[in-house]
Amino acid sequence: MKNQHILPCVEELRTCLLIEGGFVSRPAGRYRPDATAWAIAALSIAGTKTEFLQSSRIRLVKDQLSDGRITISAEQQDVVWPTPIAIIALHGSDEFDAPKSKAIDFLLNTTGDHWAKKPDQVADHDTALKGWPWVVGTHSWVEPTALSIIALRISGYGMHQRTQEAQQMLLNRQLSKGGWNYGNTRVFGKELPPMPETTGIALAALGGQVPESSIEKSIFYLESNIDKMQTPLSLGWSILGLSAYGQRSHKVNEWVIHCLENQNKYGVYDTAMLSLMIITFFAENGIVNLFHSQGKKN
Repeated sequence: MKNQHILPCVEELRTCLLIEGGFVSRPAGRYRPDATAWAIAALSIAGTKTEFLQSSRIRLVKDQLSDGRITISAEQQDVVWPTPIAIIALHGSDEFDAPKSKAIDFLLNTTGDHWAKKPDQVADHDTALKGWPWVVGTHSWVEPTALSIIALRISGYGMHQRTQEAQQMLLNRQLSKGGWNYGNTRVFGKELPPMPETTGIALAALGGQVPESSIEKSIFYLESNIDKMQTPLSLGWSILGLSAYGQRSHKVNEWVIHCLENQNKYGVYDTAMLSLMIITFFAENGIVNLFHSQGKKN
């Protein structure tokens, strides 16, 4: 796939940039920190000039709280899942090392709500293993934990105790037949089905950190189903997860082009999904390796 196939995504993202800095999910929408963080990450990887992104980085950290968290809005300060995405967006920019370090400290000093596993509990997973939650004061789940692992690994904290335990948490939440869902395995004695996007994001976080033998059923699940995926969420994270383990198919270009062409039928994807497609395009060896190789460029 040539770069021209991804250029429309880049141009569409530019239409979601606010004059004062930051991005909306869709044109005429309101500022969103998650959309802003994903757009910065994607556009920096796509080679967008630093000056174009700086106002958005400034806007992103403007509402950062004193403990380092970056929340979904000023009114919802316990909704902290945008924090790891912001860390990825700030990566590679010396000017923003201080707010990035504060956000990292927040992750390292925050966990979900955890407790010792009880014999009679409804869910079967180990509730003591610590990850990260969507919302402060709630249990840890797969997607915010995987995003936090990715952000910490990119930032050089892959061997930190918090990162290592969170990786074990993800392995514990893996389904016996392969794959992950939002974060439960068996409930009331019945195993729940996997979902491609959460399987992909878990593999993207674990790539290179755990033996392939421990996640081979999950790789097989994605490889067996990826050619049926039509949406950027499921397709993008599935490709990123497989890429992290060197299993990037030669059909990736075809799948991504088809996914982007679906916008002609269903409308333009929002900022986060367009950003995910751009990152997927460039991340031949996974998202962690992509941003490691970016280094201090933007």
